[in-house]
Amino acid sequence: MTNAASSSEKTPSFEMTWGSSTSSGYCSEEEPDSEFEQYFTARTSFFPKTRKDNVTANVKQDEQIEWGKQELSTADIQQKVKEYNAQINSNLFMNTNKDGSYTGFIKVQFKLARPVSVPPPKKGGHDAGGRKATGVKRRTSFYLPKDASKHLHISSRTSAREVIEVLLKKFTVVDNPGKFALFERSERHDQVYVRKVSDNESPLRLRLCTGPNEKVLSFVLKENETGEVNWHAFSMPELKNFVRMLQREEEEHVKQIVKRYALARARMQEALAGSTPG
Repeated sequence: MTNAASSSEKTPSFEMTWGSSTSSGYCSEEEPDSEFEQYFTARTSFFPKTRKDNVTANVKQDEQIEWGKQELSTADIQQKVKEYNAQINSNLFMNTNKDGSYTGFIKVQFKLARPVSVPPPKKGGHDAGGRKATGVKRRTSFYLPKDASKHLHISSRTSAREVIEVLLKKFTVVDNPGKFALFERSERHDQVYVRKVSDNESPLRLRLCTGPNEKVLSFVLKENETGEVNWHAFSMPELKNFVRMLQREEEEHVKQIVKRYALARARMQEALAGSTPG
C-alpha cells in the first residue's frame, strides 16, 4: 500500500489503488445536435451478478454499533490517539489539535453496482478510451473497479456527507452526491455487519473508537438505495445508453443460446445417424 500524503483539512489528501486494468466496453452512436454518452464497463454483464460469497455470508443490515456513541473528553481523545498510533505500521497517524479536534486518515472502498458519470474531456485532449476529444458535447460514464479504494485525510469535524462529496470530487464524478451513501462494515463472531452511516456522523471518530483494524471497521461507498433502481434519477442520455447496452447484451445472449442448441442438435443427429435400428 502506498502512503497517502497529508494535506490541510479543507483539501483532504488521498491514495487511490486500482486492482484492475483499464476496461473496454460499449460506445454509443453519435447523434447530431444532441448530447450522447460513452460507456466503458469493467463488467461482463449490465446486470450485477450475485456472488456466492454474498449468498453464503451472514450479513446483518443496520446493526446498531455502540462505539460511535461514546462520549470522549479531551483526555480520552488524546489517549485513544496515542493508542491508535501505536497500532499502525505506516505513517497514517492521527494528530490532535489545540482546539480539541483531531485529524487522520480513513480508507473508503467502492462497491458500486452502476456506472458513474464524469465530465467530458477538454477539447484536444483524450477521453477514457484514449480517443481524441472532439467539439461534440459528450459525457463519459464507466464502472469503477470493484476493488477501487481511496485514503482521505480528514478532520474529526468532517461529516459522512462531506466525505462522499470529497470522494466524488477526487474522481471527478458529476453524479448527484445524494445517489450515494457511506456504510460501515464490521466482522464479529463470524458474522458481517453493515450499517449506513448517517450524514452528520464523523467517520474519523468511528475510526478512532474502533482502532485501525479493517476487520473491526471499514468504510464502503455504495448506492444510496435499498430496493429497485430509481431510473428517474438518470438523465435522458444515460437512459438511452442503458437501453443500447441492454439490447446488445440481449443479442449476445440470444447468439449464445442459439449456438448451444444448434451444437446439441447436431450431436443428436450424428448419434441418430450412427445408430443401428433395433
